[in-house]
Parts: sequence; C-alpha cells; structure tokens
Amino acid sequence: MTKKAYIIAAVVMLSAFSGMMIANSSCNSSTAGSSEPVAIDSAAGEVASPAAAEEEATPSPDNAIPEGASILMKCYPDFVKGYKDGKLQMSDGSTIVYDDGRQKSFVQKLDDSDAEDMFAFKYDRSSWTPEYLQDAGRSRCEQLFKKMYGSSSQQVASKLVNVKWFDANGNYGGASVKFTPVNGAADHLKAVAAELSKMPQFKKYYKSEGTFYWRKVRGANRLSAHSYGMTIDIGGNYKTYWLWSNGGASETAKIRYENKMPHEIVEVFEKHGFIWGGRWYHYDTMHFEYRPEILMANP
Repeated sequence: MTKKAYIIAAVVMLSAFSGMMIANSSCNSSTAGSSEPVAIDSAAGEVASPAAAEEEATPSPDNAIPEGASILMKCYPDFVKGYKDGKLQMSDGSTIVYDDGRQKSFVQKLDDSDAEDMFAFKYDRSSWTPEYLQDAGRSRCEQLFKKMYGSSSQQVASKLVNVKWFDANGNYGGASVKFTPVNGAADHLKAVAAELSKMPQFKKYYKSEGTFYWRKVRGANRLSAHSYGMTIDIGGNYKTYWLWSNGGASETAKIRYENKMPHEIVEVFEKHGFIWGGRWYHYDTMHFEYRPEILMANP
C-alpha cells in the first residue's frame, strides 16, 4: 500500500470513530436520569420523547365518555348514539352539549339543566326519607327530552297510545290512560299495571290523576315531566305534595316530609324503570316518571 493510501485509510477510520462517540454522547444525554424507554416513530424514523408517546396514547379529556353520558347511551339507544368533543351524538345527526361548564345553584340545576346536571342528585332507594335537597329526576335537560319525546304539545300528543289502567274503584281494565311509547315507556307502564292488578289490597291508590299535560312546573320556568307523556300521577285521596304540607316554602327551605303511598307500589314502579316523586326532598308522592337513567345511576 502506498503512503497516500495509508493516509486516506487513517482519515476514514478517525471520522468513523468520532461519529460513534458523538452518537453515543447524544443517546446518553437524551435518556440521562430516566429509565423510560425511547419511542421510535417507525414511519418517520424519528425518536419521540416518552412524554409525547404517553400523550398520544391517552384519550383527549373531551372524548373520555363521562359515566352519565354512557348511561344515557344505554337507556336511550334509539336517540343517544355516542359522545364526542363534550357533546352527545344524536341519531338524527345533531348534537347536545353534555356539560355546559357553568357553576349552578340548586334552583339553576332544575330550571336550566344540561344533561350532566340530571345526575347531580342522589336517588336513594335505601331510605324512605329523602335527604336535604336530594331531588334526583327533577332536573331534566329540555333539549334532550324534546328531542326524544317531542318539542311541542302537538308532537308529543301525536305519539300517545292507550294503556289499560284502573278505574276509580280500582278495577283493572276499567279505564285507560294516554302514554308515550317512546323509549318503551308505554310498555313499561303496561307491565306495572299487570303487576299491580295482582295486588288488590292497594287498589284504592291506583286511580289515575293524570298523565300527559303540556305545562310548566308550578312557579318555575321549566316544563313538567307530564309534558312528555312519560309520567303518571296516582293516589286517589292519599296524595301528598311538599307545598301542600309546607305552604309558602322556598326551594331551599327545610320542610316536613309526609307520605301515604305504600312502599310496595313504589317498588313495582321502580322495577319497571320509573322513579317516584316521594324520594325527592321536595316530595310529590303521586308522581311516577319513566327515568331509567336515574335508576341506573343509583343502583
């Protein structure tokens, strides 16, 4: 080998050795003080930091499905199809904001409820005396309920069907009531009636006091559950209501509880997806409302 060839070979070897030292120094500095693995982007051939890799693997908070949204999807599958970017995805392609992010008072959660507010209160089936301001079911997201049951009196009424019920003497089939078939509510009420017919000892409570009636709640700026055709009042002469027993009381006042509805009747309704107004602090013991999501959220 000539002298010139020796010199060229030496230069090449020196360059390779320097490159190896630089590369080794770079790897050590990028992982110094850390036992985390380095992620490689195989498509780009680039090194990604562990933090970046973890960020990519973690779902966006807006797309992590809240428990309440998941429950609505299970209870109302014909309407609530999914959840994305903080919104319920409806079957007609529209969206409804799940949580408007506002801090609300007790009354605001009733009068201006979003879907998330409907799960703000406890429906306690372990006790027959409601806790202070625990009114699970009194909050209703009107945008959601109008989407499902109808946005006007005429729309709701056009869907109603007859359900065999009890007459004033408690005779099964002696009368019928109007109820919405939406979300299977009418079928669930039929199941309630069939089961109550096997409990004649309570027939004095069975007479209907009303189902569908498009109106606002007394003294409030929100629609009554009766507006949607999925609520029935019963009780005959054994009805109690918080304002009747506590005249002039405000929504946040301490009130006296009173009930005459047999617990056995309540349990039949709850078995078939209905909540009872007697479990509200602001009690309405004649009131039974088809709200399976409240029961699922409060097993």
